[in-house]
Amino acid sequence: MRHVIALDVGGTGMKAALVGADGTLLHEARRPTDRERGPEAVIAAVLGFAEELRAYGLQAYGEPAAAAGVAVPGVVREVDGVAVYSANIGWRDVPLRALLTERLEGAPVALGHDVRTGGLAEGRLGAGKDADRFLFVALGTGIAGAIGIGGRVEATELGHIVVRRKGPECGCGQRGCVEVLASAAAVGRAWGGDAADCAKAVESGDPRAVAVWEDMLAALADGLLTGLTLLDPDVLIIGGGLAEAGDTLFTPLREAVASRVTFQRLPLIVPATLGDAAGCLGAGLLAWDLLSADVEVTA
Repeated sequence: MRHVIALDVGGTGMKAALVGADGTLLHEARRPTDRERGPEAVIAAVLGFAEELRAYGLQAYGEPAAAAGVAVPGVVREVDGVAVYSANIGWRDVPLRALLTERLEGAPVALGHDVRTGGLAEGRLGAGKDADRFLFVALGTGIAGAIGIGGRVEATELGHIVVRRKGPECGCGQRGCVEVLASAAAVGRAWGGDAADCAKAVESGDPRAVAVWEDMLAALADGLLTGLTLLDPDVLIIGGGLAEAGDTLFTPLREAVASRVTFQRLPLIVPATLGDAAGCLGAGLLAWDLLSADVEVTA
């Protein structure tokens, strides 16, 4: 059975699937990134996981994957498949496409920015499929965005908009970025535990949790306002781990953004519908798009 490898590399873990030509998820798996052991260990983990997925596909479906799509965080040079920089992982100028192609015995590999890839999936299959222009923002270990315009999706480093000039230092080298103040990791640091636990404490009225949550919302809304001013989306799609807080996030966030808008158009603010599968689904789309492009060029 013809299939592709879809691999989504996050700040702390990797999600993967083998995806059929009709979009069916044939096999799913997860692995840690080994980030605590340094960037070289992450590279080894990615290559090893891809090789494992190839072997599984060969055994289960009688042929190796026709291609692979890989979503990675940070700055990505997609044209030549180089993972240029990631503050969360620590790697620089990694020729990941070449390394993966070699490990996968010549299979073509598409490399994409993780949030652009998630945005691609949300745009084609999820909350943005009926919108001509949308902004997808993932609130996870870090924060990044993707803008979709007329079917084309591009990444934006929304998480590194500075909203507090004297704020804490970000992994990118600036101070007061949205990411260092409003990501799930930032909430966890301020709360002294897991961001999901902080959200539950907010729901129960814990005053310290409420203070942490309000600080996060203020920084996030300030960053989103800049995104709305620059990109003017019809729909603002919020995904990532923090979005799992549901109305605890969305009700005050909608109010915070609305209170900041002056001349900007206020978009619909909606949760992502694909959950943490978006990056993996998008990586599968990248792989199938790559094969389709090859067919068109050959024809």
